[in-house]
Amino acid sequence: MVSLFIGKILITNNKDCDEVDTESELSQRLDNKVMLLYFGSGECTRCQEFSPVLKDFFVRLTDEFYVERASQLVLVYVSQDETEEKQEKFLKTMPKRWLFLPFQDEFKRELELRFAVSNTPVVVVLKPSGEVIAGNAVEEIRCLGTACFKNWQEAAELVDRSFLLAEDFDDLAKRSITDPIRRLKYKLDKKTRKKKEKEEVLCPDMEL
Repeated sequence: MVSLFIGKILITNNKDCDEVDTESELSQRLDNKVMLLYFGSGECTRCQEFSPVLKDFFVRLTDEFYVERASQLVLVYVSQDETEEKQEKFLKTMPKRWLFLPFQDEFKRELELRFAVSNTPVVVVLKPSGEVIAGNAVEEIRCLGTACFKNWQEAAELVDRSFLLAEDFDDLAKRSITDPIRRLKYKLDKKTRKKKEKEEVLCPDMEL
């Protein structure tokens, strides 16, 4: 997946429009994830109907309000907007986790040709390898909602990486800090017990 965007710039749809352009950054954002390429625009009537559906679909799979851990899903918006201003206006209504290509990037045209995009909206679903899972998943998303992600996940053979929760890290940190103290206390207690046992052997209690 990363190879598709090597040498390109992806922009995060947040307030600062953070750029994702180095290989390591691209790898962190794209590796081991199902990728959605959304070809659409804010002016297209069909896109106006579908975009809120896609937004809800994406949010329900990635937002902490709905899920404990975000699904292995990434979306790149490939703008078909007429102007950069229209693109910006549309993206302001979309999730901040979306990525998009710079408006002037000609690579958008290459992607259109590669995936035979003619009429929007189009959602191309890709495996981490870049292999196509679905040429256009618009109707699948409409009909199945978030349930279709499980099918994509299985098709993509994603590695399910389980991470420790924050409290687990806190607990681990506490144990790391206190371990030397607990080990020392254990050694002292053990030494005290041995000394006491030795004294009891040498000086057993006398019966009255």
